[in-house]
Amino acid sequence: MKTLMAEKTTKRIAYIDWLRGFACLVMFQTHCYDSWLGGAARDSGLFKLSQLGGTLPAPLFLFLAGISFALVTDKLRQRGASADEIARKTILRGGEIFLLGLLFRLQEFLLGQPWAPWTDLLRVDVLNVIGVSLMMMGVACRIAAAGGATDAKQLRRATIVTAVACAAAIAVFTPPLWTSWRPHSLAWWLESYINGVHTFGKPQPWLFPIFPWASFAFAGLAAGSLLLFDWARKNEALSLGFAGVGGAALIALGLWLDARPVRLYGEYDFWHTSPNFFLVRAGIVLVVIFLGYAWCRWGPGEWGFSPLIEMGKCSLLIYWVHIEFVYGGLSIVPRHRVGVSAATLGLVAIFVAMTLLATIRNRFPKWKPQMLAMFRGAART
Repeated sequence: MKTLMAEKTTKRIAYIDWLRGFACLVMFQTHCYDSWLGGAARDSGLFKLSQLGGTLPAPLFLFLAGISFALVTDKLRQRGASADEIARKTILRGGEIFLLGLLFRLQEFLLGQPWAPWTDLLRVDVLNVIGVSLMMMGVACRIAAAGGATDAKQLRRATIVTAVACAAAIAVFTPPLWTSWRPHSLAWWLESYINGVHTFGKPQPWLFPIFPWASFAFAGLAAGSLLLFDWARKNEALSLGFAGVGGAALIALGLWLDARPVRLYGEYDFWHTSPNFFLVRAGIVLVVIFLGYAWCRWGPGEWGFSPLIEMGKCSLLIYWVHIEFVYGGLSIVPRHRVGVSAATLGLVAIFVAMTLLATIRNRFPKWKPQMLAMFRGAART
């Protein structure tokens, strides 16, 4: 039994790491082609397909952050940690990720001189929203335990209900907060965390505000809590299969609702703010998670050396480093000036370099850059 449970635990970690690595790979191709392609290449079918693929990494990262959060809180509960202690630790970890996001923006601002405007320091990036989402989930888990329940099953059920309610509320309130309910009274950098307005006067779909992005983290928290029940642990493949089927059902539901003639909002933007699109994207993420699990369990996902698993183990570092070599002053390919062939060669170089970086980092776990050493808890989360 101990061997079986150890194997299950290893597989769970492996497929989650693989999925993080897969998100990194999809992110690489989106960033590389977006940064380097120029001229007619930006009108090619490859570029459009690349940008479409770029809609996956952010929700996948956030969803996986929610699943990992569920694993962390469950482990803390098993160790006898109180609800207040769990809330404190998880909120602090979220705060550390948030500070890392601010530090990342500072780095990009300094390396982007003399052209980068000071407002870039306050731009809402994906690290910012992951940090805020972790803090929000810490509060949500404390609310779920407010009744004083100590039974693990009751706490998981309460967590699932709270997480689903939070995900639904964020998705439902996103359209008005981007349009008619915009909090104009807030400073632009505060409003940007609500709807991504930044300094542009209207919300920007390429930024990562709490609405709608935090909803994916809460959806992941609900899914991760479901996977922690005894039946799901004993029937891991079947439970992940149900998750994939549920994902397909969410996709169908979102598309069906989008086709209805009734509109609940004065301004309807399916591709950016619609709750229907949230259902579709959440469904796609669930399908991808099942496929990732299947690839690792029954396919070659864990055969020998896996670049994706290596990158997935330190995805925060990979995200941090690759940006500067793709978008920053250290870009290895001239920005917006090359064709598909040169950009693809650059993409291969980035993939190999990030795999090497991740492998070195994972083989020498005691070695960390001084910056990351200050945030060990955040890196583990």
